[in-house]
Amino acid sequence: MARILSLLVVAVIVVVGYTYFFKAGGSAISAPHSAPNAVGAQNDILTIAQAERSYQVENGSYVPLDKLLSSGALGMEKPAREGYEYNVESSSTNFRVVARCTGAAAGCSSFFVDSSMSVQPLP
Repeated sequence: MARILSLLVVAVIVVVGYTYFFKAGGSAISAPHSAPNAVGAQNDILTIAQAERSYQVENGSYVPLDKLLSSGALGMEKPAREGYEYNVESSSTNFRVVARCTGAAAGCSSFFVDSSMSVQPLP
């Protein structure tokens, strides 16, 4: 009888542990997948900003993202990353590359880079 009771207690512990770690914590377990996308988005906008600076040196002006792509100044095949969309706000004297978070994930942040070449959180 004691063996059956011990086996029953172990089974209850396993079920509670499974429920706690895999069911209830589902959003916490999937959250680390958003970190690589955020870091990748920051790297992408730095790449776009470098292309923007190179284009300005060669052509004397800053241009929108589609113009960077069509001119060949930006070699990215697909300027996008899961959960982020990119935009370049350009003027004759400055630019700002924005990575805007489009996902609904908790803790998702948007970033921008301007001519200072430092990644900053979007206010």
